[in-house]
Amino acid sequence: MTAASASESLSGGGMVVKKKSGWFMAMALVFMLLGVFAIVEPGVAGLAVAILVGWVLIFGGLVHCVSVFSGGGVARVVWQSLIGIAYIAGGLFFVTHPLLGLGSLTLVLAAVVLMEAVFECFAYFRMRGIHGSGWLLVNALFAFLLSALIWTGWPSSSIWAIGTLVGIKLLVTGGARLAFGLSSKN
Repeated sequence: MTAASASESLSGGGMVVKKKSGWFMAMALVFMLLGVFAIVEPGVAGLAVAILVGWVLIFGGLVHCVSVFSGGGVARVVWQSLIGIAYIAGGLFFVTHPLLGLGSLTLVLAAVVLMEAVFECFAYFRMRGIHGSGWLLVNALFAFLLSALIWTGWPSSSIWAIGTLVGIKLLVTGGARLAFGLSSKN
């Protein structure tokens, strides 16, 4: 089988991954660099995450408040207003009290990492015929372990753990993406 016919036989996700392997590797290096920064300064990384979440909530609340003017009836206007106010209030809390927000963010992070582990398992089973897809399963198993570590260490370790765990997770995700990109390139 020639190289041309081998690449022609790839279909669906395999062809996309092969064409975009450079982007996978660039994305992997960014993940790994951010992971190193988060591990070196876990407290700063944790505070940065809390403040970022606060600003995202504030902007989301503003979008809800602006969508009030698009009409749709009194019930829609009331609900959009209430949701917007709740988002803005939550965002302001995170921005003004990031240390207090880290406790709840730690639990949210555990849930998100658990969901990522489940989705990575699905991705592995959908792409298991592609060379190097086992790295997706490795990433999923690591995410399951990381989620368990976050849950068991809460709340005493939330101040330092969120930055460290996010950093480690970014490193592993970057490593998995790099390995997957390199192996799919061949």
